[in-house]
Amino acid sequence: MHNLTEIEINALNAALDDEYKAWSVYDQVIADFGTVQPFSNIRAAEERHIAALHTLFTQYALPIPENSWPGKVERFASIHAACEAAVAGEIANSKMYDRLMKATDRPDILAVLQNLQEASQQRHLPAFQRCIERHARQKR
Repeated sequence: MHNLTEIEINALNAALDDEYKAWSVYDQVIADFGTVQPFSNIRAAEERHIAALHTLFTQYALPIPENSWPGKVERFASIHAACEAAVAGEIANSKMYDRLMKATDRPDILAVLQNLQEASQQRHLPAFQRCIERHARQKR
């Protein structure tokens, strides 16, 4: 078992907290507006991201924090507003992963962080951008 540095532990905690927050925001959107795309698909993806991070926590014998976000996230007046916020969140998420990847040189941790960043940028962000366009057209 490798001992992680405090910086590495903080990076894993920050990543998990951010994924918990994203899951909770998307879950709240679904609670408020029904099973709407892309929120329902991306909420499921966030569950996979959380599971990947939980695996690292388990592998390094770290306690897995609970998700403290349910009931504390922003609520939106429309799906369009939720998609706009989700775009901003996915952009911030990518910048966060750029920072967190500098915290370690462990290949297993880097692989998970890179996979999560890639999913955010290549799949989630474009889906939320399409959502904005779709709902902007509906508002006209």
